[in-house]
Amino acid sequence: MEDLASKTCVPCRGGVPALKGEELLALAHQVPLWEVVKEHHLVRKFEFADFRQALAFVNRVGEIAEQQGHHPDILLAWGRAEVTTFTHKIDGLTESDFILAAKIEKFYPASPREG
Repeated sequence: MEDLASKTCVPCRGGVPALKGEELLALAHQVPLWEVVKEHHLVRKFEFADFRQALAFVNRVGEIAEQQGHHPDILLAWGRAEVTTFTHKIDGLTESDFILAAKIEKFYPASPREG
């Protein structure tokens, strides 16, 4: 099985079904720190030592989102960030959401964190 983080997000033109059931679970197992919410979206909270580190992380997420052409919702607060992704065009999850999550996960451990 190809590593999700090595894949590229594919723009959704609509008309494709959202992932459900076993197909969704198989992808979810590859990004275990992300929560699948109601088979609709992925959410992950990230913690940092301060606002500056959280902001730097959010900026990195923004850069990868631009590179991939797949844009998550991002909440920034002091010492934390929350990323939510789903494919707006179909109002559900596609493989691209899992690819984006895996790419974000790849650089988070290198981010300076508290602890």
